[in-house]
Amino acid sequence: MFSGFGQTFFIAMSTGPIREAFDLTSGQYGGLYMIATITSAGTLPWLGQIVDRYSVAATIVFTAIMLAIACALLAFASNILLLLVALYGLRLFGQGMMTHISLTAMGKWFGANRGKAVSIASLGFQAAQALLPVGFVVLMGFVSWRQGWLISAAIMVFIALPTTYLLMKRERIPRGTVEPEAPDRAPIRQWTRSEMLRDHLFWVTCLGVLAPPFIGTAIFFHQDFMLGSKDWSLEVFAASIVVLTVVSTITSLIVGVIIDRKNSLVVLPTFLLPMGIACVALGAGQSQSTILVYMVVQGVGNGIVGTVYGSIWPEVYGTKHLGAIRSLFMSLMVLFSALGPGVMGWMIDWGFSFTTQMYLFAGWSFVGAIALTYAAKAYASRDNSPKVANRQ
Repeated sequence: MFSGFGQTFFIAMSTGPIREAFDLTSGQYGGLYMIATITSAGTLPWLGQIVDRYSVAATIVFTAIMLAIACALLAFASNILLLLVALYGLRLFGQGMMTHISLTAMGKWFGANRGKAVSIASLGFQAAQALLPVGFVVLMGFVSWRQGWLISAAIMVFIALPTTYLLMKRERIPRGTVEPEAPDRAPIRQWTRSEMLRDHLFWVTCLGVLAPPFIGTAIFFHQDFMLGSKDWSLEVFAASIVVLTVVSTITSLIVGVIIDRKNSLVVLPTFLLPMGIACVALGAGQSQSTILVYMVVQGVGNGIVGTVYGSIWPEVYGTKHLGAIRSLFMSLMVLFSALGPGVMGWMIDWGFSFTTQMYLFAGWSFVGAIALTYAAKAYASRDNSPKVANRQ
C-alpha cells in the first residue's frame, strides 16, 4: 500500500501545480519524469538484490525511510535539480522497491497458494489507488501541494515505518525454494538471471507485459491533458478511481484462485485485452460517463496484471534466484513506466490528439495479446524440469 506515494496515480495529482511552480510544458515535465524513472530503473537491478540477502523487515525499514526523505525533498524542492532527485527517490523506493519487496516475498514464501497470496498482497496497492488520489485532492482544498507532500512524508515515518516493521519483524520461513510436489508436475528448473536473459520467451513475454506500465502511467500522468481535451472534471476522475479499485480487487481475488487451480499461463493470453478495450473507449468517448466505463474495464485489466506479475516468474523460472529475476523485471517495468509519460508528453507537444494516442495504445495492446498467447503456449509445452535443464 505504501508504494502508492511513489506511484504515478498519486504523483499525478500534483502535475498541474508542479508544472506551474517550475514553468514546465507537458513535454518538459514528462521528460523530467522519464529521466528520473529511467535512472531509478537502472538502479533497481542492483538495489533489488538485497531482498535475497537481508530480511524483509530490514529492507522495508530502509525503503520506508528513503521514501519519506523523497516525499520531503519534493515538498522543499526549489529548482529543477532537486525536483529531479525527489522524483527519482519516489520512483525508486515507492514504485520500485516497495512493490518489489512485497511481490518477491509472496513469491518465495508461498507455492501452492501463491496466486491467492499475491492477490491478497495486491489489495494494499488497490487501497492506495482508491484512497490516496481522492485524499490528496481533498487535502489540497486546505493546504498547498508542498504541504501535502510533507504530510505524505510524515505518514511514511509515523505510520508506514512502525507498521511494516512490526508486521514483518518475525521472518517467515521461505517455502518457495522447492515447488510443492504434485503427481502431474515435476520440480521446476531454477533459472539464474543470466539464463533467463538468454531465453527468447522472456523477451516475447515482455512485449506484452510491459505495455500496462507504459500506457497506464502515461494516461494517469497526463490526466490534465485528457480532462482538458474532453472537458471532463478532475474531481469526477479522482472519485471514479474508487470504482477502478473495487473492480481490480474483485478481479485480482478471482484470478488468484484461477492461478492456484491452474497456473498463470492460463490467464496470460487475456492479460492485455481489457487495456486495449479501455483505450478504445477513452479515445472514442465524449461523455463524462466514459470515465466510468474506462475505470470498470481497466479495473478488470489491473486485477489480472497485478496478480500475474507476482506469479508468472516463479512459475516459469523458479524461486531460488527470484529476487534477482524480479528486480530485473521491475527495472524494465519502471523503465517503461518512465517512457510512457515522456513519449506521451512529446506527442502532446507535437500536436497528436488524445484520441489518436489512445488508438495507438490500443493497437499495442492487441498485438501484445497475440505475443502473450504464443508465449503461454510455448511455456506450457516446454519441459522445464531440472533433469532436462541439466542436459541443455
